Amino acid sequence: MIRRPVIIQKDMAKEEHPIALLVQEASQYESQVYIEVDNKKINAKSIMGMMSLQLEKGLNITVVSDGNDEEAAASGVENFLAAHA
Repeated sequence: MIRRPVIIQKDMAKEEHPIALLVQEASQYESQVYIEVDNKKINAKSIMGMMSLQLEKGLNITVVSDGNDEEAAASGVENFLAAHA
């Protein structure tokens, strides 16, 4: 299991469908992928779950991945959220 603290750098308000793109990123991996924020642990592959979070630039979160490709999953989601846009 990998746990990575991430500060969101992507301007989620400027993206047309940022949550859908985040779910697409997480869904391409076999591993389980979660976003933890404020005592909530949400499945990053769940569009409804992710929409329940108020993800915005500057927010501190933790990306958690567990499975065969956990390193790639953690890196992919981290890179998506940390990209300047």
